[in-house]
Amino acid sequence: MREQVRTSGATVTRDADQRYEYLLLTVAPHERVSEARARLSEHAEYGKWELTRSVLLYGGTRKYWMRRRVMRVERTI
Repeated sequence: MREQVRTSGATVTRDADQRYEYLLLTVAPHERVSEARARLSEHAEYGKWELTRSVLLYGGTRKYWMRRRVMRVERTI
């Protein structure tokens, strides 16, 4: 299973300051679906990721896009 993290400036909501971080999980055809499902649930539970899109390609490869909101912290001092 391959993982890629990307930060994008594209926003889904109207507020220009809200950005999302994307995680692309690629599962090879010979890997079990149960292992991929376990990996997705771990990311969702512990990393606060949400599943955005999933695709099954012709060769049997599966791709899952997950996203989470980037937290902006302002200095108080």
